[in-house]
Amino acid sequence: MNPPQHVGPQHMSGEEFRRHGHAVIDWIADYIDDVEQYPVESQVAPGDIRALMPTSPPEAPEAFEDILADVDRIVMPGITHWQSPNWFAFFPASSSAPAILGDLVSSGLGVQGMMWSTSPACTEVESVVMDWLVELLGLPEGWRTTDQGGGVLQMSASDSTHTALVVARHLANEAGHTDETLVAYTSGQAHSSIEKGARVSGYGHVRKIDVDDEFALIPAALEATIAADREAGLHPTFVNSSVGTTATTAIDPVKTVGEIARREGLWHHVDAAFAGSAMICPEFRHHQDGLELVDSYVFNPHKWLLTNFDCSAFFVADRKSLLETLSILPAYLRNEATESGAVIDYRDWHVPLGRRFRALKLWFVLRSYGAEGLRAHIRSHVEMAKGFEQKVIDDPRFELYSPTFFSLVCFRHVAGNDVTDTLAEAINATGKVSITRSEIDGDSFIRVAVGSTYTTQEHVDGLWELFDELAPVPAG
Repeated sequence: MNPPQHVGPQHMSGEEFRRHGHAVIDWIADYIDDVEQYPVESQVAPGDIRALMPTSPPEAPEAFEDILADVDRIVMPGITHWQSPNWFAFFPASSSAPAILGDLVSSGLGVQGMMWSTSPACTEVESVVMDWLVELLGLPEGWRTTDQGGGVLQMSASDSTHTALVVARHLANEAGHTDETLVAYTSGQAHSSIEKGARVSGYGHVRKIDVDDEFALIPAALEATIAADREAGLHPTFVNSSVGTTATTAIDPVKTVGEIARREGLWHHVDAAFAGSAMICPEFRHHQDGLELVDSYVFNPHKWLLTNFDCSAFFVADRKSLLETLSILPAYLRNEATESGAVIDYRDWHVPLGRRFRALKLWFVLRSYGAEGLRAHIRSHVEMAKGFEQKVIDDPRFELYSPTFFSLVCFRHVAGNDVTDTLAEAINATGKVSITRSEIDGDSFIRVAVGSTYTTQEHVDGLWELFDELAPVPAG
């Protein structure tokens, strides 16, 4: 019997790659042009997509044309269209043509940018882009990579927050405090990643601080809780300020919290995941007054700055503690550039060792739109949201639930929770739009987030027409 023949992989030729690549770009371009025609939320039931796929993987190669055709047949029915101009749910998942093309170039290069030496451009482009963001967003000058601070791109705000918590824990451990005594503080309206990160990092306690009638953290309540924890023999370690909470875009008093943190010796982190993009417009920067008192900061260009996921910008005021916490240098990572101390090795700026060339798509976006184009993008969404808010105020069927600081409008039906919930379900059931229902302290409300890349006034007006049509007139 003859031994089996070993056949190598059938790689695409350059010409085949070019032809199929053109087909994929055409497919994406058509999708962007046609996305408004789809029901915004996927209409499939659990298991429907799985049922369309074979139970075993293919043994023989399949034609690329068949694979691309199955994107339409199998994948598209199960897609909720976050890029639809009628997407008003959660927060936006930003995207744009320059970002897509930048991501494509990054994928084509296929570099692993864990250290400067593994692709110098991957590190240095990112460093410059992060320094550009310091200028564009009016962040403290000391946060530049050319100063004592610096920025790094992470996967998500959750990863960035977890990193900040780990650094704060390390500093506390170095000072002799055990994990079970460590306390992290955040408002009761902060993102769940704060509590999750504290648990993952080993903190013994998480305190959710009371909020005021605009859902912002109450500094006096923070001070009282810190005092009680110290009295109980615990070690206050970390405090988070939110600039734009997920539920209502509430804004914590950054400066006052920062003063408390300095006085009490806590690491002060700011989560501006969505709203941070608005700081490219100077008129919004008063919302985060006090950044000079902050140790770390995060915002997500992938939410509202036209850069597709994943792209989370994390800054530290002084990178020394970050590097001391996360730097581990086995022999196989040692190299002359690292030893010289003249370069940044971003592997020391977050938990993962491996990292993609994320900065390339952000670089493409910043250069393609320019600061003026990005400011116009943010301002147009805020203006549309303010117009929607005014319609809510003028309609006796509705009442605002919270202030509209940026482009999220939160409101409810005056008839109460049941009617509000039913209305939200009816709006989404049309398939024409997607909104989010939420709840705080037993009160239901509706969130309308204006921020999708291709949303225009026409789409916002169309959303209001649905509310006008489907909202009942209250009895009496």
